[in-house]
Amino acid sequence: MVNLALLWHMHQPYYQDLETGEHILPWVRLHAIKDYWGMVALLEEFPGVRLTFNLVPSLIVQVQAFAEDRAHDRHLALGLKAADELTQDEARWLVANGFHAPYDRMIGPYPRYAELHAARMAGRDFSGADLRDLQVWHKLAWIDPDWLACDPRLQALIAKGHDYSERDKTTLRGIELELLRLVVPAYRAAGARGNVELSCSPFYHPILPLLCDTDTGLRSFPQSERLRTRFARPGDAREQVSRALAFHEHTFGSRPSGMWPSEGAVSDEAVALMAQAGVNWIATDEDILSRSLGEALPRDEFGHSVRPDLLYRPYRLGPDGPVALFRDHALSDRIGFHYQSWDADAAAADFVERVREAGRRFSAATGGEVGTVSVILDGENAWEHYPGGGRPFLRALYAALAEATDVRTVTMAEAATAPAVPLASVHAGSWINADFYIWIGHRDDRRAWSQLAEARAMLDRRAEDVAPADRSRALEELLIADGSDWFWWYGDDHSSDHDRDFDDLFRRHVRNAYVAMGEAVPVELHASNISTGPAPDRLEPLGRLSVTLDGRNSSFLEWVGAARAPLGRPAGAMHEVAPASRVAELLLGAGAAGEFCIRFSGPAIVDLVRSGSVTLVVLVSAPEVFSLPIKATWLVADELVEAVIPAAEFGPVSGQPFAFQIQVRDRSDRVLETVPHAGSWTFDARSSDSGWHV
Repeated sequence: MVNLALLWHMHQPYYQDLETGEHILPWVRLHAIKDYWGMVALLEEFPGVRLTFNLVPSLIVQVQAFAEDRAHDRHLALGLKAADELTQDEARWLVANGFHAPYDRMIGPYPRYAELHAARMAGRDFSGADLRDLQVWHKLAWIDPDWLACDPRLQALIAKGHDYSERDKTTLRGIELELLRLVVPAYRAAGARGNVELSCSPFYHPILPLLCDTDTGLRSFPQSERLRTRFARPGDAREQVSRALAFHEHTFGSRPSGMWPSEGAVSDEAVALMAQAGVNWIATDEDILSRSLGEALPRDEFGHSVRPDLLYRPYRLGPDGPVALFRDHALSDRIGFHYQSWDADAAAADFVERVREAGRRFSAATGGEVGTVSVILDGENAWEHYPGGGRPFLRALYAALAEATDVRTVTMAEAATAPAVPLASVHAGSWINADFYIWIGHRDDRRAWSQLAEARAMLDRRAEDVAPADRSRALEELLIADGSDWFWWYGDDHSSDHDRDFDDLFRRHVRNAYVAMGEAVPVELHASNISTGPAPDRLEPLGRLSVTLDGRNSSFLEWVGAARAPLGRPAGAMHEVAPASRVAELLLGAGAAGEFCIRFSGPAIVDLVRSGSVTLVVLVSAPEVFSLPIKATWLVADELVEAVIPAAEFGPVSGQPFAFQIQVRDRSDRVLETVPHAGSWTFDARSSDSGWHV
């Protein structure tokens, strides 16, 4: 006999910009209609299977907002807008962003959706009917597969295939809201039935040990560069834990017994905070156990643990601490990454046999004790890579577990009741390599942590003279900025099409905190923290410039030596094309004495500058960030904005290479547009070819 403690972790970052109310990315809404309801509803078919769902509070807050039709994102708004009323820019954006799904599983199986995809790849124009079909198929592909199979309204839409009407879109929106409104009640009902345990993570999914003290990261990498400003806020970590437990109890009707610390990140200090809050069990990765015990936990050539006697049992962290369960990393990864290409029955049989083998090995090593295998992984992102949205595999898995007489499924709380081995101290680390490098190891991470620390220190200094509502708003923004996801995407260890979105959201939250406090926003919060990744093509001007500042094409030769800056945005599944740039063309070059020469063209930017609605700013990183306003010269209708900045105005970097971006800001100093849209350009006036590089 062996116990299997299976936990599905449901998590998305907090996508809402509190200032504008917009949800920047649609993943909460899309996963809610495809995964969140279906994952728990499926268990009604298998009442004998016991398992745990870990629900991150900030995810549930967003699900509730979408369910109540209070939340909106650009994808939703343009998907609902009448196709014939879409502007040219909106239509282009919709075509660029209407296919964010794996082709083989979610686009290719539907002939019309595949046809539209082919048209997009070929660069063909989309008619109004094409756009309307895209609006429908983009959402249909994300509907829960079980709901899709049994709802006659959806079956009718699938059968129709093309030439959808605006009424069809309205029908689909109604179904979307129905699904969204089922999610939270379905989990509440499952928890009440008893075969499902509901647990949570800290509210905004922060890395608790780093909130307690960012110097904790130095325990694994003592050679790492220190932050310019240390972040040590155990009180904020405590707030994230206590708020999560209270929210969960209010939402689901009972206080959770346990907690999956965000990213399995633990330290003695973080464990103590959770224990003080009444958390009975926590879970993390087997590598943390190995480091805590000072014992290797190797695997044989078949992937079986060589030390099952250590891995497959609970541990008590300190005399009064919670019970810790350590996940089987290899088994968790088999579901997350390997079984998607297997036959569902074969994959389920392989998994159950591996659990069974783990139990046999544990029993043999301990003289007949019953072991507990913990399998913990993401409960949403894997399924779009499985046939049938993962439902065939999950049904086969649950059926095999229900039939197995020698494998007993248990909740995490039940697993934690087994006799626990004392563990005096836990290694400080996360589920990835038992350290925190992903979240604080790269210079981009460290810069962001310093920005957060400095904003938090400012809130302390202003605590007495900021109105309570504004102080609360500032703190909320900073608690959101604590979240792990912003730091996950910084650096060169992870990258996606949405790195810029995450970077922008992080800096938005920190900027919003300063605004709430009535403080000037530090200029570097207007500049990207990302120092790695794609950048525009190399800029190679032909020679030095001699510019006449008159806002018109005075002579063909005036700007002939300039480089034309590429203004395209980075490619990506969801943000390949954004609304049209306000700047139609941008020329950049160096004058004879190293001056910084800029020429904007395009009616949109000319009109904005003429009206005084915007300011233009050069944002310099050398490596400290500072801004220089661009003093535009006189404008001729619908022609040009020209400017020359003397080299001396660049102060300490005058005559030195420096990286820069150019920003368009409104009267409130809000950034409307940044070029380049990815990376930065480098200016070096010492170079013989006029000094421009990327």
